[in-house]
Amino acid sequence: MSERPDRRPSPSAKRTGWRRPTPPPATPPASPPSAAKPTAAPATPPNHRSVIDSAVYRDGRRIASPATLAETFRQLREQPDGMAWIGLHRPSETELHSLAAEFNLHELAVEDALEAHQRPKLERYGHTLFVVLRAARYLDALEEVEFGELHIFVGPDFLITVRHGAAPDLSAVRRRMEETPELLSLGPEAVLYAILDAVVDGYVPVVEGVQNDMDEIETEVFRGDPEVSRRIYELSREMVEFQRATRPLVGMLHGLMAGFAKYGTDEELQRYLRDVADHVTHTSERVDGFRQALTEILTVNATLVSQQQNAEMRALAEAGFEQNEEIKKISSWAAILFAPTLVGTIYGMNFETMPELHWAAGYPFAILLMAVVCTSLYVIFKKRDWL
Repeated sequence: MSERPDRRPSPSAKRTGWRRPTPPPATPPASPPSAAKPTAAPATPPNHRSVIDSAVYRDGRRIASPATLAETFRQLREQPDGMAWIGLHRPSETELHSLAAEFNLHELAVEDALEAHQRPKLERYGHTLFVVLRAARYLDALEEVEFGELHIFVGPDFLITVRHGAAPDLSAVRRRMEETPELLSLGPEAVLYAILDAVVDGYVPVVEGVQNDMDEIETEVFRGDPEVSRRIYELSREMVEFQRATRPLVGMLHGLMAGFAKYGTDEELQRYLRDVADHVTHTSERVDGFRQALTEILTVNATLVSQQQNAEMRALAEAGFEQNEEIKKISSWAAILFAPTLVGTIYGMNFETMPELHWAAGYPFAILLMAVVCTSLYVIFKKRDWL
């Protein structure tokens, strides 16, 4: 989805939400030496490869781009009306614990963000929302779907994204929000909805890519490609993952919409969220349709393979039948020729004491005997369809 003008609130729209309690003044430098290790973690410079972008905003405009998490914390404390947006990619345990200490993040949510491999969900811990999303992107070269995981902490004056995987590209979301300060001024809730929108937008090319794969698979099925069964199975597994990514989003978004009145969500953000919910519902229905279609294609492919195997077996049976008929003919003629050969062989031994050896009618009788035996065998084999 591209940027929609009707989603932008008027510049006079007020930021909704609540404020994070200011940390007790006795926490940072006044700690005793024995507690220096836990409190020193936030001041430790993080791995810069994990901190993709960190910024402090006020009235929808970036006022600081701190280089470290500790500097971000300090800048936010100096801006009572500010908002911190911290983007991380596979952060270390130390970095997440420093964020948890600063923003009072629940330990269970931090543990989920560290371990990843979570199902999409929406949980509320006090004044902090914890959201897990499964982003997806279609790889044209490999013709497969790649999934990424995104964890979001949303508080009164902060939003933290923890990304596991290549998708989604949140830099585009940040650019879009910074180009519309009136939307960004609505606070972390607006950023959350923009991220939801980006994740759902990322499903569109995936759906198109899968649709192309489905069309190719249908062609391969009726063409009799032997590798199509493997491709159907792999795509079916991807659709199972896709369902796990999209189906929970429907309930999550409806849960957010149910809290509009309770948390005083801005009307513009309400329209924004409803639009995202519509797109999620549409995508989820498409994915369900893909799974059903793949099941039907797999059934059709199994039927076609069975028919092909039956045809091959029938051809083998026919070839065996024809071969058997030829063997019958050969055996019949061999039996017919064996009779005169037997008579001729016996009377060709020339023993002196053999009967009929000096009989004048012996030769005509032998010839007649051969003819009668051969004719009888021919008639018998002919009646049995061997000849």
